[in-house]
Parts: sequence; C-alpha cells; structure tokens
Amino acid sequence: MQVNGKMNKVYEQSGQKIRCTIERLREWLRQVASEHQGEEVVFICIGTDRSTGDALGPLVGSRLAQSGLKVIGTMEEPCDATNLEFRISSLRKEEVTIAIDACLGHPGSVGQYLVRYSSLQPAESVGADMPAVGQYSIACVVNVNGPKPYWTLQTTSLHHVMKMADDVAGAIIESFLPQPSINPNHLPYK
Repeated sequence: MQVNGKMNKVYEQSGQKIRCTIERLREWLRQVASEHQGEEVVFICIGTDRSTGDALGPLVGSRLAQSGLKVIGTMEEPCDATNLEFRISSLRKEEVTIAIDACLGHPGSVGQYLVRYSSLQPAESVGADMPAVGQYSIACVVNVNGPKPYWTLQTTSLHHVMKMADDVAGAIIESFLPQPSINPNHLPYK
C-alpha cells in the first residue's frame, strides 16, 4: 500500500514471528521485494522429498527455479539436514536470502504462514540442531505439533502440502518477477 509515494510497512521489522494468511503473506512478500529491488535474492527452500510434510520447501523451490528465480533446494536437489550447511556455504554476503520451510504448529495455525524479518531455525519442531538460515523467513504450518513430530510430518496430507506450496510459490513469483504490462491498444476486445 502506498501513501505519498512511499511504501507503508505492513509489518514491523523485528525478529518476532507474525502469523498470517496467504493474502497477508502476499503483502509481506511485496514489501520485502520493494525493499530489495535490483538486488540479487536467493530463496532457500528447506526440506526433503522423503517426507510428505517436509516436501513443502523442495516443492516451492522447484516451482521458483522453473520461473527463473535463484533457488537452493528443489525436488531434484533438496536442501535438507544432510547438506544444509554445505548448500548455504555458497551464498555470497551481498545476496538477500529468504528461507522457506514447513513446520508444525497449534491446531488453529495449520494452513497459515509464520513470517519473520529474521532467520528461520530449520527442524526446530523435531528437536534437530541446525544453523539458522535466511535474512527473512517463511514457515508454513502444514500440520499440528504433537508428541511424534517425525510421524506427523510423514503422515501429513500431500494435497494440503501441495496447495500451500503452490500458494507460496505463486505469491513469490507475483512479488519478485516483473509482471508483463498490458497495452490497452492491443486488447482483443475494447
């Protein structure tokens, strides 16, 4: 939203997680994109193709890569616990990084997104110790956190994960890729 030619902040820049719907995620992504116009942005899509719930990151990454955006982590080459540190070691200091990962949450937050103006801690819900990733982060709540997080991720609905991955990828593409302008003189119907 613009006021007096300047972008209004949708969210305060803090390390606090902000829970939002896909509509608010789109606003947040547009804001981040406008803050980094002309800079190289890398999307770090964390997860594995070996777990339904944890496949969200690689699904997003594959779609972003097909659109021409710079990505670490796809279905073909996942960025997961076995290679995360190696994969992010190739990042350059001047690159803007946005981390994307699936997560588990409270029942009321399933299907929502946790955005943050700071890094993401991968595998936090399963108790793994991995390095924080990204200058910005999006955690997608794919299922309810419970006593058996690995099992929960394994049995998460693939349809639900694919829908969330499509929504996130679409919002990123819409925000970070230039949209073609329409010449009103070339419309088929006037």
